[in-house]
Amino acid sequence: MTEISDTLDAIGLLCPLPVLKARKRLMALPDGAVLELLADDPAAVIDVPHFCVESGHVLIGQTDRDGVCSYLIRKGG
Repeated sequence: MTEISDTLDAIGLLCPLPVLKARKRLMALPDGAVLELLADDPAAVIDVPHFCVESGHVLIGQTDRDGVCSYLIRKGG
């Protein structure tokens, strides 16, 4: 089981806000920390993985429950 360092609730926010807020939150976390991002924006399914690749972070998990996606992002160094 992955230990979550912080959770960001971006439910109700539209692109690009979930990714922008995740970027800001990850900057405050140490390398290797795991951020759980909760989002219901349909574009996040594309935006979050792309953000991780471009920023050097790792998307280690993604689940969808009742229209809300949970993304587990490990901060890269």
